[in-house]
Amino acid sequence: MDRVMKLASERAVVVFTLSSCCMCHTVTKLMQDVSVNALVHELDSDPRGKEMERALLKMLGGRGPAVPAVFISGKLVGGTNRVMSLHLGGELVPMLKNAGALWL
Repeated sequence: MDRVMKLASERAVVVFTLSSCCMCHTVTKLMQDVSVNALVHELDSDPRGKEMERALLKMLGGRGPAVPAVFISGKLVGGTNRVMSLHLGGELVPMLKNAGALWL
């Protein structure tokens, strides 16, 4: 979990993904579409990826998939459902602005 938190604090927006996950692609594409340069960390490219995936699952309460896992300002926001809900509700962009991830 320490490694996850260290990586999550490296940039305003960090997304943990798996290269084979279509929902991960959807969330990273959303970040690109709103002009956020998120740090995308693919767990299947990391030797400690499985360990980090278990830590993310635990942080998410043990329910649902561990990825994508989105952190904004070093805090876990959630996965696809939470991020899309925030976006559709008009809350994601202000959150990204407050984090310094958007300049507009």
